[in-house]
Amino acid sequence: MPKLLKPTTYIGIVLLVGMFSLAFGMSRDQTISLVVFSGIIAGVLLYWRMRLAFALAGLSMLLATGVIDLPHFIEFASLDIIVFLIGMMIIIGFLEERRFFEALLERIIGFAKGSAIRAISLLMLMAALSAALVDEVTSILFIMTTAIHLVARLNISIVPLMMMLVFATNIGSSATVVGNPVGVMIAMKAKLTFADFIRWATPIAIVGLGLCMMLSFAYFKGYIKSMNDAMVNTRQQLAEARENAKARFDVTSVLLFVGTLSGLVMHSQIEQYLKLEKNTMLIGVAVIFAAIALLLMKDKARELVERRVDWWTLMFFLIFFSSVGTLKYTGVTAQISEALIQLTGGDQLLTFFLFGSIVGILSALMDNVLAVATFIPIVSDIGSAGLNIFPIWWSMLFGATWMGNLTMVGSTANIVAVGMIERQRLGHVTLRKWIVPGAIVSLATFPIALLLLYIQIPFMPG
Repeated sequence: MPKLLKPTTYIGIVLLVGMFSLAFGMSRDQTISLVVFSGIIAGVLLYWRMRLAFALAGLSMLLATGVIDLPHFIEFASLDIIVFLIGMMIIIGFLEERRFFEALLERIIGFAKGSAIRAISLLMLMAALSAALVDEVTSILFIMTTAIHLVARLNISIVPLMMMLVFATNIGSSATVVGNPVGVMIAMKAKLTFADFIRWATPIAIVGLGLCMMLSFAYFKGYIKSMNDAMVNTRQQLAEARENAKARFDVTSVLLFVGTLSGLVMHSQIEQYLKLEKNTMLIGVAVIFAAIALLLMKDKARELVERRVDWWTLMFFLIFFSSVGTLKYTGVTAQISEALIQLTGGDQLLTFFLFGSIVGILSALMDNVLAVATFIPIVSDIGSAGLNIFPIWWSMLFGATWMGNLTMVGSTANIVAVGMIERQRLGHVTLRKWIVPGAIVSLATFPIALLLLYIQIPFMPG
């Protein structure tokens, strides 16, 4: 019977959505687009490893029924976001090949000087900073690699440390436009610049990270004490490890890293100088420096692209974005936005809190990219109704990133980190282990973010 539970649940969800669509008088195209979308979402939740298959099947149904044609598929696929992510993945892959991040972290860990609190603090700060400067997936990959080497020498569990690093990574990923795919999506659709994120998101992220660290230290105080004792007992081994692990910085990698970040920070000014459309150079910087990285790789350029670019995820994003765009094209999102406006009575503050909370809850239950992609067209429709949606974009950003700490599947960083320790058989993470510290951190930090945004609404552009 358990074998039939998933397919039965899947069929039940799809049928329920279909009946809901017909009951509310939706048209044929609206019903098909909503049923296909729900089928993709249900497939992602129930059959995570087969999510691309469900996305491809959904796209084939949309094309076969004529709900969407090829020109609109291309329009809705958000190729700007896909190209940006490809460029950044190539750059990050190049830096990883040159051991840039390892060299950076090895020197920072050396400053711990036998203190568990200092070591964890440094790792959490680096997790947040690297997530903000690069992206959450790359951050968690090299931070977790460093953490695994550390606990292996100390002979202690990796699970509590992994959770703390994931929490810091998700919070840090909200600080800049490049920290998280949802930041890129929101920036592209809302026409937000790197400077906008520095102004509205970074200060709140700093506050959230400080609160996250205090809560983590309080909850995991027993683990931190045992780690400190182990560090005292193996201080000499750690000193030798730090001495042997001092990888040299590659000058080319440093220049590429600094150049990419400088270009991303200055993209708005470059666009104004060259009289380009907004966010053109956000993509341009990524592809220019990706091209430089490939030129530097020479004969190994193709291998870098094949191994370091996550084509599986990018294909899923491309098809999923098109299915979300179909909801807007057929008018489904317009009906949902009208229902939400009626629910809130057109009150801007209530809409602000409601959207942030809904996106946050959905992000905890499924990947945050899916939640944000679903609500972006709805927010756009609400903006067309006359409400100031500028604060809503930020509430969605923090809901998607910070509430992702609630469960193991709340963000890509969570899934990657859990997979790393399970693949190496360093521990097993269950929802029961995760949910309590995850709830403490997410349910304490996210309301703070909403409060700080609410205070600043009078200063936000209309």
